[in-house]
Amino acid sequence: MKNSERSFARRIDLTSLQLFVAVCELGSIGRAAEREFIAASAISKRLSDLETAVETALLYRHSRGVTLTPAGESLLHHARTVLFGLERMQGELSEYAGGVRGHVRMHANISAIVQFLPEDLGAFARTHRQIKIDLQEHLSPAVLHAVQEGAADLGICSLSNPVGTALQSRPYRHDRLVLVMPQGHALSAQAAINFAEVLDWDIVGLHAHSSISLAMRAAAAAAGRPLRQRIQVTGLDAMCRMIDNGLGVGLLPDRAFALMRGVGNLHAIALNDAWAQRELRLVARDFDALPVTARLLVEHLLTPLAETPSPTSTT
Repeated sequence: MKNSERSFARRIDLTSLQLFVAVCELGSIGRAAEREFIAASAISKRLSDLETAVETALLYRHSRGVTLTPAGESLLHHARTVLFGLERMQGELSEYAGGVRGHVRMHANISAIVQFLPEDLGAFARTHRQIKIDLQEHLSPAVLHAVQEGAADLGICSLSNPVGTALQSRPYRHDRLVLVMPQGHALSAQAAINFAEVLDWDIVGLHAHSSISLAMRAAAAAAGRPLRQRIQVTGLDAMCRMIDNGLGVGLLPDRAFALMRGVGNLHAIALNDAWAQRELRLVARDFDALPVTARLLVEHLLTPLAETPSPTSTT
């Protein structure tokens, strides 16, 4: 290592890097101080020292918080890589400690969180009580971005072959989209339906960038028809309540509908379209390079399990 490189490495403090990442993720020194249990003035001092060390401004400070400068964007990427490497090292060393300890950061989409992860993570937690799992719900594109940037060790989403990323992925679970409507709806007598027929009705949908909304828009465009998505919500329970009150029909994963059935007097029918059959995938930057705690979770999630069957009757 050259003297200049050695000098730079000595000027960079790991705690300051961790606090810098926290400020970037929360967009505020104050919120970062609350999360990290440290005075805001202490974080400000560390950030100023960090900017002095790298000899450039990293953050734009304004009344509503902070935003990254171009140099800050670059440092955030490298800081996450460094911290990811340290966590991986900690995970490897933990194999020699008295039992496996540590935590795994996971981001997943709402379909995985509602349908499968409660049982899967509950079983894992009962077996590995010393491992903490930090789980956050995000849209599938955001899940991929978090894993790519090192903000999450693992992700579960519905996009199996993301373009422009070098992520590895493995199959996790399958689900099927069904059309949900109020009992007695004009479509309820059908056993199954093509999505093109659904385009005649108002639709209650999830966030515009959710995998289900993206699939619906693509199908509507292929049919040359407009998508009458009048209402968008952020949760499946809210979607079911909107549908139950006659505000439209909507697409839900089949097992999620079975779990949400008590929300209203609803009925579901199968969707014939091939894209209604979906695969949820587990993603990581490099499965082999994950900390031992994350590898244990991957092994657990990929172990063949008796998936809860979809109900034969959807009324």
